[in-house]
Amino acid sequence: MSAACRAPERSNRADRSLRPRTARARSRAALLAVGSAVAALVLTACGSGGTSGGGGNTNFITGSDGIATVKKDERKPAPDLSGTTIDGKHLDLASYKGKVVVLNVWGSWCAPCRAEAPNLAKVARETASQGVQFVGINTRDTSTRPAREFEKNFDVPYPSLYDPTGKLMLRFKKGTLNPQLIPSTLVIDRDGRIAARALQALSEDKLHKMLDPVVAEK
Repeated sequence: MSAACRAPERSNRADRSLRPRTARARSRAALLAVGSAVAALVLTACGSGGTSGGGGNTNFITGSDGIATVKKDERKPAPDLSGTTIDGKHLDLASYKGKVVVLNVWGSWCAPCRAEAPNLAKVARETASQGVQFVGINTRDTSTRPAREFEKNFDVPYPSLYDPTGKLMLRFKKGTLNPQLIPSTLVIDRDGRIAARALQALSEDKLHKMLDPVVAEK
């Protein structure tokens, strides 16, 4: 009988000990939910093509499709970019002045880069006769071997500078590129000034939307 009388007492003590634990568990769950929501927002912002690298005055106007453009009279010059390509050759971006240059930042490890590579290669071939030159900046590949394999697999027809530590990207004016957002693409006009930007993988249509108006400029 006494055993039967003691059982409810143990149950009550258990209930009292569980209450604060349950409250703490609910509190932790609520904090985790808030943290997850914040993380989701951050990831969405990073993938949406928002302001990159900080608050530089780059005069970009970003459309609803994530493509940013600069009015012709407000464009800033691209920095001096030169170095060794993944094939071991010297390349100086200044040698393409007078052409429209499409500058694409990519890495062989980057899935979105692989997704857009066929589009870039196709448009590069289509527009070569219109005075358009594509140039890549390969970044974060620890050697040139995977980068060369990438170009071979996707039949990339244009050269890429080898920039494993991202030093070339840091030459751009603050707010132009974000080293954390790869792939990124810039269109540079015939006067060597930055005319358009996308901080996302590009379809053929989006690439033409960036490029064609600059090619058409007189």
